[in-house]
Amino acid sequence: MALGDLMASRFSQSSVVVYSQLDDCASSHDDGDLSSQRRESETASSGYGNATATSMAYLPQTVVLCELRHYAFEACVPTGPSDSGLVSKWRPKDRMKTGCVALVLCLNISVDPPDVIKISPCARMECWIDPFSMAPQKALETIGKTLSQQYERWQPRARYKVQLDPTVEEVKKLCNTCRKYAKSERVLFHYNGHGVPKPTANGEIWLFNKSYTQYIPLPISDLDSWLKTPSIYVFDCSAAGMIVNSFIELYDLGGSSSSGSARDCILLAACEPHETLPQSAEFPADVFCTRSLLHESLDYSLIDKIPGRQNDRKTLLGELNWIFTAVTDTIAWNVLPHGSFYVFPIYWSAVLLSNVFELDVHLYALVVAHPCNSQFCVADLFQRLFRQDLLVASLFRNFLLAERIMRSANCSPISYPQLPPTHQHHMWDAWDMAAEICLSQLPSLVEDPNAEFQPSPFFTEQLTAFEVWLDHGSELKKPPEQLPIVLQVLLSQCHRSRALVLLGRFLDMGSWAVDLALSVGIFPYVLKLLQTMTPELRQILVFIWTKILALDKSCQVDLVKDGGHTYFIRFLDSMEAYPEQRAMAAFVLAVIVDGHRRGQEACIEASLIHVCLKHLQGPTLNDTQTEPLFLQWLCLCLGKLWEDFTEAQIFGLQADAPTICASLLSEPQPEVRASAVFALGTLLDVGSGNGVGGEEEYDDDEKIRAEISIVRSLLNVASDGSPLVRAEVAVALGRFAFGHNKHLKSIAAAYWKPQSNSLLNSLPSLAHMKGSVVSSQIGPLLRGTNDNYGRVSTSSPLASSGIMHGSPLSDDSSHHSDSGILNDGVSNGVVNHSTPEPLDNAIYSQCVLAMCTLAKDPSPRIASLGRRVLAIIGIEQVVAKPMKSTGNSVRPGESITATPIPSFSGLARSSSWFDMNGGHMPFRTPPVSPPRPNYLAGMRRVYSLELRPHIMSPDSGLADPLLGSAGTSGASERSFLPQSTIYNWSCGHFSKPLLIVADDSSSMELMYLPCSWSAVSKLNNQIASWDTKFETGTKTILLNPFSPIVVAADEKERIRVWNYQEQKEATLLNSFDNHDFPDKGIAKLCLVNELDDSLLLAASSDGHIRIWKDYTLKGKQKLVTAFSSILGHKPGVRSLNAVVDWQQQSGYLYASGELPSIMLWDLDKEQLINSIPSSSDCSISALSASQVHGGHFAAGFVDGSVRLYDVRTPEMLVCSTQPHTQKVERVVGIGFQPGLDPGKIVSASQAGDIQFLDIRNDRDAYLTIEAHRGSLTALAVHRHAPIIASGSAKQLIKVFSLEGEQLGTIRYYPSFMAQKIGPVSCLAFHPYEAMRMDRLQMQSCCCRSLGASGPLCDITFLCPDSSSMSTGGS
Repeated sequence: MALGDLMASRFSQSSVVVYSQLDDCASSHDDGDLSSQRRESETASSGYGNATATSMAYLPQTVVLCELRHYAFEACVPTGPSDSGLVSKWRPKDRMKTGCVALVLCLNISVDPPDVIKISPCARMECWIDPFSMAPQKALETIGKTLSQQYERWQPRARYKVQLDPTVEEVKKLCNTCRKYAKSERVLFHYNGHGVPKPTANGEIWLFNKSYTQYIPLPISDLDSWLKTPSIYVFDCSAAGMIVNSFIELYDLGGSSSSGSARDCILLAACEPHETLPQSAEFPADVFCTRSLLHESLDYSLIDKIPGRQNDRKTLLGELNWIFTAVTDTIAWNVLPHGSFYVFPIYWSAVLLSNVFELDVHLYALVVAHPCNSQFCVADLFQRLFRQDLLVASLFRNFLLAERIMRSANCSPISYPQLPPTHQHHMWDAWDMAAEICLSQLPSLVEDPNAEFQPSPFFTEQLTAFEVWLDHGSELKKPPEQLPIVLQVLLSQCHRSRALVLLGRFLDMGSWAVDLALSVGIFPYVLKLLQTMTPELRQILVFIWTKILALDKSCQVDLVKDGGHTYFIRFLDSMEAYPEQRAMAAFVLAVIVDGHRRGQEACIEASLIHVCLKHLQGPTLNDTQTEPLFLQWLCLCLGKLWEDFTEAQIFGLQADAPTICASLLSEPQPEVRASAVFALGTLLDVGSGNGVGGEEEYDDDEKIRAEISIVRSLLNVASDGSPLVRAEVAVALGRFAFGHNKHLKSIAAAYWKPQSNSLLNSLPSLAHMKGSVVSSQIGPLLRGTNDNYGRVSTSSPLASSGIMHGSPLSDDSSHHSDSGILNDGVSNGVVNHSTPEPLDNAIYSQCVLAMCTLAKDPSPRIASLGRRVLAIIGIEQVVAKPMKSTGNSVRPGESITATPIPSFSGLARSSSWFDMNGGHMPFRTPPVSPPRPNYLAGMRRVYSLELRPHIMSPDSGLADPLLGSAGTSGASERSFLPQSTIYNWSCGHFSKPLLIVADDSSSMELMYLPCSWSAVSKLNNQIASWDTKFETGTKTILLNPFSPIVVAADEKERIRVWNYQEQKEATLLNSFDNHDFPDKGIAKLCLVNELDDSLLLAASSDGHIRIWKDYTLKGKQKLVTAFSSILGHKPGVRSLNAVVDWQQQSGYLYASGELPSIMLWDLDKEQLINSIPSSSDCSISALSASQVHGGHFAAGFVDGSVRLYDVRTPEMLVCSTQPHTQKVERVVGIGFQPGLDPGKIVSASQAGDIQFLDIRNDRDAYLTIEAHRGSLTALAVHRHAPIIASGSAKQLIKVFSLEGEQLGTIRYYPSFMAQKIGPVSCLAFHPYEAMRMDRLQMQSCCCRSLGASGPLCDITFLCPDSSSMSTGGS
């Protein structure tokens, strides 16, 4: 069975079930067919009758930002496969074998012991030999030889020594000889005391004197002192339990002279201290120790007639032995604790509570009763007894059968460590049935030696039982008891394929299942199977190994040792397998080479680099290699292969790996792009104490060209939309900074030394670089502000180039350069080693700019990585200056003068970037929602680094260091490089279930959102009003469509969330900071996935986008993703006012501002997919995306012009018009009119006029409303209802219909004590809900000043009412 037949698609299904969120509107829908509902919605959306109730029909929305990478990216650091801890308990830490076997037989044939009265007839057979059938001495020798041969079947490599009726001296010599030969291996001591008295109460066993006239006792303490440990004892005599008790007492008293412990001693005894061995003639005398115990459950008359060999599974005897092994292993597995006992806390707790007196109580009672026994690890008893030593495992298998047989004769064998009773286990019934089925063929096989033996259905039935468990089992249920049988089935060629598929299904259930399988002993079997060339097993074997290595990395050593890596390289290079399966092979190979130099060398010898690069260069005709997972793991495999391995890096450079990997940086999947960055970054040589490794083998010029190519590729994605990618870019630039430290430090130092010409000499080429590089990399970094800093001398060539606007070369910042921000060029830190040849200064300059951009990244995690990279090149600290309040009220738009605090101002210098302990390293990752410092707006920019103020604790005077203390050794230097997380994060994919059965019931359904409204005539009923307590006024507001929740943000980027349902004063649900270094507030709030588990998109005025989940839960908001949506800006622009809108249907985010283009971001790909020219010299002041037609958006410009775009067309620009002609003012608001018509737009300018446009018929406005005279500040267009609203700076809100009729006016009168309320700053409609009783909900926000107490803000909800309405002038 091909694994591809089991694997389901990993893409999300398109089945969406939508329930009405609006109870009051739901009643307006009937159960008519979809077509009738669709006609109703279209009629309603286009007609807008006086009283309308309808549903808007949508296809299932595009759900974005819900992949694995979006969960807790900021909060946790992923860990890859482990090579230590609980996951490795399955691997025996002290592999052991039995090296020597001492067989002591005290039979004294023809002389019965004096303390035993034997019946007649009685048990006489010893090793299936009648001692009275021949001379006593010959019989003794024959029995001894036969016993030795039976042991040799289990352990042929051990040394066997037999002593027949020996004396004490002979036994002593035997023991000392065995221990000398075995050394540290185990010694087995077998004692048959059928011809001597029972052991004494002191635990002494009996031997003979030389003349055989007396019985001589041998103390157990002497025997233990001779054999030492590790050892195993088998005592086959009556009252053998006395010997076990004596051993336990011996270890309790600490009297053992051995250097080992009780853990290394195993005891098997035939019966309890008060019992006598069975004397019935139906049993052999050595029923406990007969090595062919398989025969014990069979008729004696058939014993010698069973054909075949025990090790040949195609014969009857071999089949019986195979079934017996499977049954006894299964019994032991199910009753003994094993290494994965901890995995089932719920199940095993129930077992211990309900069945404590049935199975497990015996083991735990023994542990409590005998402290020495606790030295046996309870959790790995199965591994020690049944997996550590072949001979010990065979002994215990037969011990389980002997217990079952001897219990029927009222005799109870015992062991140390003691095992729970197993004689009534239900698997014995399966054994009886299987044996009966097999033996039923015995007559025909005896009669015709050429007859073919028919295998038993035992294994087929057990596999079916295992399959049933897989269909209904789980982690919380009892583990499958057939697991050891599945392992045995792998030995059979006829059952192997089915067993492997079932095993793969089991391993896919989780890491607990993998650990169970490893604990039962699956590892050596699947390792051996890698030597087979059977094509149908390849896919499932790769899957099984994927699951194993996803849990435990330590298996890499075994794979390389046995040459298993070649198996996966061949599979990776095959064309028959699916790309998902080949991705698993790439994962296995990545784990093999991860931190394992021998694995790296072996894979290079097997041409793994060539194989991976071949499949990265593009799909062939018969191969679909565009599977993202496959590309991702090819890159990760390459990155791990040449990570910190100079020889592999040289091979990669020679094979043109930088060019091949760079082509993947434009892939739509962020995981593929991040993996390609990882592969490129690990190709960079970080240098060593002896200079650049491999210079003699690889031409230095070629190396320089390769590094330039790699760095340029990295810089192209430094502003990628995915934090996953930017994090890897930061790590790669850290490696580059480590290897080129001195050159980068000299370039960076030039920025803070304007007196010299070094900057002008090093950066002139920036003016001639391609615009895309400049706009995407330098623009965000050197973006200016609206303060008085950042003036550039007109004599500088950089000023004329239009690149360095707002740079640190300004006059205002130059006087700070004396305090320094960089370390000296010669440091006592990590950069004293030889460095590679310098690259072009322009490359270094771009790298420094990119590092600083990353240090300001909107993602706190990436910003932390960026600051660590800056620390490598000596940029230690940039301290922001807190601003003191002047104590006077400040109107919006006015500048605030700041007084620097000398104790915290200036720049810090340190002798080494490693000198970070004791609070000298200020770069810390700010928490997601920290207590906000009491500073007013504004922070001093030094080289555009907006880093948090480094305030020392008043108690200790120290700050928390990021990196801690470090030595100066070369080994510790490398450990301070930023560490990549993409590999460990990607490994998590394979530890999760992969074989998910597709749901056949999934279907595409239209979603109907109920909306209702009426002809609005009056607006005066206030639903709720409350003080937001924003100090600087509300910047933007947002209503949740399906919950009574409102979200608002201020100019300090503080976000607050309220619940306004049935309360006069809304309840504050959550309050948090969007980030720690606010500029000019949040420009836009949007809901992403509003029909699903919605996310909050917060667009800052500087163009930074941050998207939050769980934003309504107090203190539990999580940052899903963050990126900068604005790349670059127009020359000469000192400030940036981003305008952003989100389009759910297409998954596009549109962003613009002070730049000549509109950035089109695909949030599903987290990628900038287009930069649309705005076709205007003016900046965009308003932006609106159609929520009905994907790809349509409209833009309003500061010159009053309006343009409509369609990203699906090649020209993109659909129409351009200039509706606001009477008085040219900036477009304040713009929006699509409700309905399905894509060409109707509403535009409002600051001059106060509102224009209604229909671009299909005429580019001029078909309707104009003079809403406000030169004071319009806000516009809101309802998504579905035929109304709009406008707000004025004169405390006035007007509501209009789409026909231009003024439906109402809301005027805020002066409040108490004649305190006037400020201008309307923002307006928002509820997107769907119509309030009950035909009321329309609308939200408005107004700012007002209240004397010297500071700015306040009210949020007010209004809806229609029959009462009178205020109508005032404009």
